[in-house]
Order: sequence, then structure tokens, then C-alpha cells
Amino acid sequence: MSNGYRTLATRTGVHYALFLSSLAAGCSTDTVSPLAYLAKPVVERQVAQFAPGRDLALPVPADLGRTVEAAQMLTARYDGQTFAFEGRISITPERLVMVGVDGMGRRAMTATWDGRSLATESAPWLPSNVRPASMLADLVVLYWPEAAVHKALAPAGCKLLATAKSRQVRCGNDTVLTAKYDWPAGAKWNGTLQYSNLAWGYEIDAQSKEITPQ
Repeated sequence: MSNGYRTLATRTGVHYALFLSSLAAGCSTDTVSPLAYLAKPVVERQVAQFAPGRDLALPVPADLGRTVEAAQMLTARYDGQTFAFEGRISITPERLVMVGVDGMGRRAMTATWDGRSLATESAPWLPSNVRPASMLADLVVLYWPEAAVHKALAPAGCKLLATAKSRQVRCGNDTVLTAKYDWPAGAKWNGTLQYSNLAWGYEIDAQSKEITPQ
């Protein structure tokens, strides 16, 4: 295990209980709640844009086929700038929660999908082109079973091309997303994921670790 990967495993073990308790308690802390940095929730129905003008028909969380608790150390590149943050993901058959936290522990974004409606929140200091709903759409395209992703992309006229360790989304002649994984399809999300959303113009490297709840 590399030092970076060991650090991720240690940090996620420390933060995981805090993460779940913050979800249950509205993210109150001893100082200022991270939610204080977030805008009023935006509720959308059934879809999320994965590219300009193209909506993903969101599958229900249960379509993933299992429960997942995971943490990611992410490096994002956009418009010549690089950003580093933590991503935390909780998926049960009833609900998907995705949270982004900056280096100071402030919550930058949240997306919650329960199979009926999608609620998103963004910190006011988050760049406007960073869209929580679109990042959740990326998450579905990257991780849900191929059959569910094919169905979700079909209304947009797009298709998924997949191998054991890669995925690509094409809309007509345009490639809008590409991804490569360290782990094979269906395995735990342990390792490195590299993907590019060519439609929105950003690249993300994610070092992932699934967590055993404490």
C-alpha cells in the first residue's frame, strides 16, 4: 500500500463517522456549520445534465445493486486551474448522497437523490461552472451497471461504450466523457479513477477507497 493510499484509508476511517453523523444532524459543528456556506437547496426532478443540453434520466439508487460507502481524494483540472478536495459518497437502495469538502473542511457541495427528486446545494464561493447535479450525473455514468447507464443515456440520444476498465460516452459523433479505472467492472472502488468530461471541459483524478462502516 502506497503512503498516499494509506493516508487516504487513515483519514477516511477518522472522518467517516463524522460524515454520517453530520448528515443526520444537519452538519452542525462546534463552530460554524458547513451548511452555512451553502446556498438554498435546488430541487430538480428525475434528470441531471451530463453535458450542455443533454439530460441523464437518473436511475434509482437501488439500480446500483449494492450499498456503498466511499471516500475519494480528488484533483480536478479546469480552464488551466487545479483544485483538490475530498469527495464522500453514501449509497443505499433508498438514497444517494454525494458531498464535496474543501481543504479547510468546508462543505463545497451536496447532491442527494432518492429516486424521485434531486436536491443540490453549492457554497457561494464555488465556481458557477462546477455543477453538483452534473457531477452526480458523472457518478452514475461512471459507476452504475452498464444496462442502467445505457437506459439512462438513451433519451439523450447517447450511448455507453465500456470495457472491464474503461468507459466512454458518445453522442452522435462526439465523445463527451472518457474514463479509466484501476479496478475491473463490478469490483470495489479501490484504486485510481481518471476521467474527462469533454463536454464541460474538466478532468478529474480520483483516488478511491470503500469504507467499512464503524
